[in-house]
Amino acid sequence: MIAETLPLLIMTGVSEGSEPERMVSQTRQAITLDLVERALTVPSLGPIVVATNSDAFARRLAGFPVEVELDPPGEPFHFGERLAALIDGYDMDRCFYMGGGAAPLLPASDMAKIADDMLDADRLVIANNFYSTDFAAFGPTSVLLDYPPLENDNGLAWLLGEDAGFSIRELPRTGLTQFDVDTPMDLLTLAVHPGVGPHTRTCLDSLALDTSHLDASLPLMLDRDATILVAGRVSSALMSYLERETACSTRVLSEERGMRASGRQARGEVRSLLGYHLEAVGFTRFFEELATMGQAIFLDNRVILAHQGLWPSAADRFYSDLRQPEEISEPFTRALTEAAMAAPVPVIMGGHSLVSGGLYVLIEAAWERGYDVARHIVPEIR
Repeated sequence: MIAETLPLLIMTGVSEGSEPERMVSQTRQAITLDLVERALTVPSLGPIVVATNSDAFARRLAGFPVEVELDPPGEPFHFGERLAALIDGYDMDRCFYMGGGAAPLLPASDMAKIADDMLDADRLVIANNFYSTDFAAFGPTSVLLDYPPLENDNGLAWLLGEDAGFSIRELPRTGLTQFDVDTPMDLLTLAVHPGVGPHTRTCLDSLALDTSHLDASLPLMLDRDATILVAGRVSSALMSYLERETACSTRVLSEERGMRASGRQARGEVRSLLGYHLEAVGFTRFFEELATMGQAIFLDNRVILAHQGLWPSAADRFYSDLRQPEEISEPFTRALTEAAMAAPVPVIMGGHSLVSGGLYVLIEAAWERGYDVARHIVPEIR
């Protein structure tokens, strides 16, 4: 019999706005429902607390044996302050925190392993990503009182490990751990993966998403005669994953990592080789020439937008992800999207999540579809 359990805290904000923003919000709610159902099968997790700003979502949770906490009405949301208040309100000595759109594919068995390891440890943080956290188990929680409250969850593991001196355990980087839903491109990514939960699948099916460009690109990842081009804020970890887990050849152009966190974007200092090439040859020739370098292109187009000194509205960026240029008001973004859709090879455009957690999921989705290709060379064990 388990004598102690680890509290699970899921914070799921619901936002309105443009139609794409509402689609993302609906999917994040569905992901939370799937996470709750998985967590309820893990004896070492409890209580399960879901915090939200939505009365309607709180009502959807009424049928689950969980604690539902509505954010205080009329008060501006501050992540760190809200996290501290919830930890204090439920007297959590340790906590397994998850953002509402985080880890939509994480199985109950992995949640159980995290909980069990956390319950056996002291001054430990177990995080999906030390540098940009989407979920983390940690304790003791009282340490957070020694530091100013965080503006967002990205810095949670960094604060606990770097500043508070906790032991750090970063989970293996896979689609299960690295994927977080923030944009419509993430919805398209989830839509082609056969392993999503039932609530999420029902939600995605209701959105009638166009995944034809993804459906055309996934088999190429397992084709030994194919090449895919990946460009944008690509990490060395993803480059290694591409090399190890795809059968195809890959071309990678990594540029402007950290452009937002470093302040380069705000200062107008973003510079992109692809951006310069696009300026030199124009939209049509740009994609024609990229198509000679790969049979599918995965493009973090936010780098090109920032190179142009642009940061279109969330609605315009999201309509670009959804391949709906007729809805985009900003001229450059609309023209870039139209040209990508007319390219001679599939072009998948999105933000940073596409060339981080998104590609992990897409590669895993390609294998999950059951193509009959040898996975990769297994290194000899010495």
